[in-house]
Amino acid sequence: MHSSDFGVSAQSNASLTVKRVPVISPDGRPLMPTKPSRARRWLGRGLARIYPNDLNVFAIQLINEPSGYDTQDVVIGIDPGKLFSGVGVQSSKATLLKLHLILPFPNVTKKMTARRILRRARRGRRINRKLPYDQRCHRAKRFDNRRQVETKHGRSLPPSIRANRQLELRVVREARRLFPISNIVYEYIKARGDKGFSPAMVGQKVMLEWLEKIAPTTTQLGWQTSNLRQWLKLEKDKANKSKACEQTHSNDGVALAASHFIKWKDWHSSNAQGGYWEGEAAITPAPFKVVAKPNVYRRQLHFENPDSNKPNPNQYRKRKGGTITPFGFRRGDFVQAEKAGKVYRGWVGGHTETAKSKNVSVYDHNWKRMGQFSPNKIKLLKRSCKLCSA
Repeated sequence: MHSSDFGVSAQSNASLTVKRVPVISPDGRPLMPTKPSRARRWLGRGLARIYPNDLNVFAIQLINEPSGYDTQDVVIGIDPGKLFSGVGVQSSKATLLKLHLILPFPNVTKKMTARRILRRARRGRRINRKLPYDQRCHRAKRFDNRRQVETKHGRSLPPSIRANRQLELRVVREARRLFPISNIVYEYIKARGDKGFSPAMVGQKVMLEWLEKIAPTTTQLGWQTSNLRQWLKLEKDKANKSKACEQTHSNDGVALAASHFIKWKDWHSSNAQGGYWEGEAAITPAPFKVVAKPNVYRRQLHFENPDSNKPNPNQYRKRKGGTITPFGFRRGDFVQAEKAGKVYRGWVGGHTETAKSKNVSVYDHNWKRMGQFSPNKIKLLKRSCKLCSA
């Protein structure tokens, strides 16, 4: 909201700056972020209130009209991948947000494989193999139930790739609610070797079409991102890219966003040539969040294997999946649980209900179970928004 809110703009003095708090106008428009001290002062005086959002980023919303709606350029940089993606939000004066996205690619692939196996098994059970082949129940499909996302390029997206790109798109839309996004920079990936494509490449053009509807979008190649990241002195951890830290993917997102403010300029002379970086973007501390989708199983007819505890196990299979529990919680709800004097915070992922006990399973953002808790020891913090942000 004020240009002075960004503090020190020189890159060498970036360590002197503090993190920024997103500011929202009374009618829901994002304004320029402010200092945490100013945000606390506004909250204490009753001039603002906490603004809830699906990324769980601390933000405030003004109660009265702001002094102005002028904003500076705020850019989102997206470093896409197959299993993980990095997102950075940057202005010329400060780094505003860093995100590490855990993509749903392996979970969707596993579910699609299980669905294919179950469908083939059902078709196999329906066929009477004692009849001659031309008399068997090999009916033609009644309608085309294979949904595909067609594009103007004539390509379709596999479900796993579509889920990856949709998560990135969802995060961009949520960030747009917090910051006045002016531009988007997307890293364009080229496959290596003779295979001609990779899972990370598929859907790039579709993703760019989606992003163009949000804000003006440009692309940048990976080697360009690497050069700028090294010049900005942002660390890169290439040993373990699955590590949920700033050095794996989100720093690449920040470098992509900073490329909007910093450009490489070539120069030539009669006997030499070279280049230099022109522009300025201050890299400062920023909130870091790990974002994932809850690995929730939709309701299926039954488990694949019958229940051996029943008198006729081949005739009984337990109900599987669903998003509701009999205790008032839904799968994906953010809750606080207590056990043995220790407090846990996570997301509801399932429940067990027997004659002796009733428990609710709570998971972390990596969707690893933290424990099973009594429903009486669980407090609902936030209803499911289909995002896990920690």
